[in-house]
Amino acid sequence: MHIGVYTAVLHDRDIDSALDVIKGLGLNGAEINSGGFLPPVHLPIDDIMNSDVKRDEYLDKFSSRGIKLTALNCNGNPLSPNKAVGQRQSQDVIDAVKIANRLGVDRVITMSGLPAAESTGSRAAWYVNPWSSEHMDALDYQWNEVAIPFWQKVDKVAEENGVKVGLEMHPQNVVFNPSTMLRLVEKGNLRNIGAEMDPSHLFWQQIDPIHALEVLGELVYCAAAKDVRINPGVKIHGVLDDRFTRIPREQNPLPLSHDGQFVVNQWPKDSAWDFVALGEGHDQAFWTKFLQTLAKTSPKTDIAIEHEDASFSREEGLRIAANVLKTAYAAL
Repeated sequence: MHIGVYTAVLHDRDIDSALDVIKGLGLNGAEINSGGFLPPVHLPIDDIMNSDVKRDEYLDKFSSRGIKLTALNCNGNPLSPNKAVGQRQSQDVIDAVKIANRLGVDRVITMSGLPAAESTGSRAAWYVNPWSSEHMDALDYQWNEVAIPFWQKVDKVAEENGVKVGLEMHPQNVVFNPSTMLRLVEKGNLRNIGAEMDPSHLFWQQIDPIHALEVLGELVYCAAAKDVRINPGVKIHGVLDDRFTRIPREQNPLPLSHDGQFVVNQWPKDSAWDFVALGEGHDQAFWTKFLQTLAKTSPKTDIAIEHEDASFSREEGLRIAANVLKTAYAAL
């Protein structure tokens, strides 16, 4: 198992500086963005695909520092009904598989995506409590006509390129928990599509990530180290908290598509839950057991820190997380 960093948090610097940070933390893995919501700041795609020399020079940046390039990440909405977004982000997934093959990397991370509720819809729709038959009709369309055919296509490309694709079980996606993950694999008869185990979005859904590891087993292809703290506000707002507010577009540094059509919203001030630095939500004992279980149930899986705690600087948050993971790894 390699322990590393998803380098999106270090997009404020070039790839060499980012890898130096990882090495300085005493870690040995790096997960690199290749498209989707974010631009591929640390991945010179054209150089890699068109020149063996430049590809090898790129890979040497990792090997010379004792770091493994563990996965490419292209999280986005490949099933978006907005054609300008969906067509590009679905192509990003397919391209990521081919780029990974070119780099000798056998893991790609993305999201399962979310279509509209019907073929004429223009905005994605998420149904998580389909008590009405109209909701079930929408889910039948989303799964049978959009999600399953797309992931069958990706599964074939992945097989041709010797790559496994791990889907982050994330809200606002058709796959957001272990049961929907298993459903997609079984209904699509998929052989190369599995899970990225990111505990953070399971925590706030009251899912036990360790039990999820045991249930999913070797279907877990990738893992993320990301923590969540449940706050007192959950007693009144619950975990499905919609009190987000808009950030003026001109002040928003985080577009959710390369063309800037969408941006992130402001998190609620007294939120029901927050992303926090590793160990700030769940203690060292949890993360030690998590790594032990991951090593047992999916021994070929690497793990990368994903830092999103605004109360710590980038490097401080990474250092905190690295110390937690290194302590956990020492107990394997």
